[in-house]
Amino acid sequence: MSVPGTPGLPPHRQWLGAAVGLLGLPLLTGALVAQRTDLTYATPVLLVLLAVVAVALVGGLRPAVPSAVGGGLLLNYYFTPPLHQLTVARQQDLIVLGVYLALAVAVSVVVDLAARRSAEAARAAAEAQALSSVAGATLGEQATLPGILAQVQAAFGASYVAMLRAIDGQQVVHASVGERAEGDSEERVDAGPGSTLLVSGPQLFAHDRRVLTAFADAAATALEGRRLAEQAATADAVDRLRTAMLAAVGHDLRTPLAGAKAAVSSLRQTDVTWSPQETAELLETIEDATDRLQNLVSNLLDASRLNAGALSVNLAPVGWDEVVARAMTGLPGRDRVEVDVADTLPPVLTDAGLLERVVANLIDNALRHGDGIVQVQGAPGRLQIIDHGPGMQQVPQPFGGDRSTGGVGLGLHIAQGFTEALGGELHPTATPGGGLTMTVTLPA
Repeated sequence: MSVPGTPGLPPHRQWLGAAVGLLGLPLLTGALVAQRTDLTYATPVLLVLLAVVAVALVGGLRPAVPSAVGGGLLLNYYFTPPLHQLTVARQQDLIVLGVYLALAVAVSVVVDLAARRSAEAARAAAEAQALSSVAGATLGEQATLPGILAQVQAAFGASYVAMLRAIDGQQVVHASVGERAEGDSEERVDAGPGSTLLVSGPQLFAHDRRVLTAFADAAATALEGRRLAEQAATADAVDRLRTAMLAAVGHDLRTPLAGAKAAVSSLRQTDVTWSPQETAELLETIEDATDRLQNLVSNLLDASRLNAGALSVNLAPVGWDEVVARAMTGLPGRDRVEVDVADTLPPVLTDAGLLERVVANLIDNALRHGDGIVQVQGAPGRLQIIDHGPGMQQVPQPFGGDRSTGGVGLGLHIAQGFTEALGGELHPTATPGGGLTMTVTLPA
């Protein structure tokens, strides 16, 4: 499908009509002159008129009018007494020549108008088809921005079509089809707030802008539809995340709360006398439960900062040994951690607070899901937390389940997000013999 250009016959048809007139009329005149004695005067007049009509059919009005005048001169010179002179002796011959010329011009005008009407009808049909395509593109399977741009390219024979978006005062290509070619003309049409439809290819005419504007509106609709779909998907994801968070956090809150409540209830019993060792154990249970609650609340706050993009990173040289020591403060089960991080390791350029949260979450995850001793090993620019529990192929999404024992998955998610914010990488690998090794790599 393509939209035709200006109505009327194209230039090559007009040149062909001129050639028919320049060559055909002299040849026809020569043939008639040879038979002049056997012909009446009306015969050459009608045949020359027929030749002019042929010129009009081939090339339209422009070559037909000069051919009509030239044919009249040939009739006057070769067939109207006195012969071989451009004069007319008899009034009836003058009338015949006048009628011939009027008929020739009139027929040429009619033929040219018919050609223009035909071209206009073809253009209107193509335009209607193009507008129908626009309507279909906004509703059907091609209701995507690349699909609409491809239809614009086909409709106008364009070499390159692009949707431009205004970003920071500059127009940036949002989507495109085809490639620019040298010598192409460009047409720009507004396609909604901050958007422009660019068409590069053959020159477009004024009547093409109506179809192009319709395509621009369709492209703007597709762009707005994509934006709304992304917003809907984001809202749906946030809703699912909120639902999962409430369920998962509720699960993780119940365990330490239940332990703390049981310990407090036991201490408050008046009919039981607790030994100092038993009292210390109950108090330790309460302390561990509150530590876990504090860690969960901190992780929730960190997750909200990650999701909101509100992290503030202040880089400074920090030693691995200092970070590990602060990260283990208050961690339940820290007596199961073996630390092999020399204070002679070169410092890394990082945010000490964020890196401390990374290490604390990784060690806490290893303690909760690993068996036995958790090893923390340092190397230049790298820290490994090694456990011997169940393995894992990738860092889980928050609230999506944390390894085989359940949980909200916040710790590892935050560790990964903070590590990436610090310009580092977090890689999970299998521990030989079973378990998980988390490796934090940061620039020195």
